[in-house]
Amino acid sequence: MTGALREDDVRHVAALARLDLDDAEIAALTPQLAAILSYAEQVGEVAADDVEPMTHPLGLVDVLRDDVRAPGLRADDVLAAAPDPQQGRFGVPRIVEEDA
Repeated sequence: MTGALREDDVRHVAALARLDLDDAEIAALTPQLAAILSYAEQVGEVAADDVEPMTHPLGLVDVLRDDVRAPGLRADDVLAAAPDPQQGRFGVPRIVEEDA
């Protein structure tokens, strides 16, 4: 970090995040945010130019199956199991009343 984190910095970050923090919360969060930024700085120091970027530490391969067309269910069979079929469709409760 280039300098010590000040309460004004935390107020600025809180304003950007649209957080309404009082003075006690600002005072409590200032050392916590400073510690978080310090940890992030340490991670940046460890990163080496000779390390190849990766998305996962293990070499994973997606195992996907081919899409195979298969016959679907017949509408009559599905509607036979429905609790309230109406005119070849699923019957559901009305949630919006129509104006007469």
